[in-house]
Amino acid sequence: MMKQNKAKVLIVYLIAFFGLWALAELVVFGKINAVVENKLLSSVITELIKILVWTVPAAILINRFKDVIYISLKEMFSTKVNWLKYLPVFIIFVLYILGGVILQNGNLQISSNFRIDEAISLLFVGITEELVFRGWLLNMTVKENKKWVPIAINAGLFLVIHFPIWIYQGVFISNFTSLSFLCVVALSIVFSWTFIKSKNILVPIALHTFWNLLVLLFIG
Repeated sequence: MMKQNKAKVLIVYLIAFFGLWALAELVVFGKINAVVENKLLSSVITELIKILVWTVPAAILINRFKDVIYISLKEMFSTKVNWLKYLPVFIIFVLYILGGVILQNGNLQISSNFRIDEAISLLFVGITEELVFRGWLLNMTVKENKKWVPIAINAGLFLVIHFPIWIYQGVFISNFTSLSFLCVVALSIVFSWTFIKSKNILVPIALHTFWNLLVLLFIG
């Protein structure tokens, strides 16, 4: 009964979540940016909406299914972490981003597209996205003897959630023809793997935030 209930809740959640977020990205945020001229204020408003759509429902559902999820809400924030184990991942991120920028531009400098409002948004992205995709969706489907299938499915869902913003920005097709979408899939796998290994949501949050910071600073 609990297994059937989990499946029904996940299906309803995915339909509602992906539908609402597509509406927000394709319609709502554009209208907010058109009405609110101050970019900083606009960024704060959109992030508050994201917290309501992403974080609040995920936290409620994690608590509701605390007895059947892989890692409990309390455990995922309190499990001790040996951060040295994940240092190589941070180093790989640095080498990949900075190395790519140097190869493409011949030098390394802060992106001219860097904006304060985007930096503020950065503070929320790692928390909201990791709580939903790793803390909730992966947590509900992964099992001790069944990890890689849920990780693969999670990567697919993580890729799809980027579709609305890519469509809005007009880069949907180019992200596939250039194979850039593979980076999103790879990152999702890394975040999922580190979450399962560490049993602490702060690890993928830190990695996610660090990656986004590197991209924002050096790519824009």
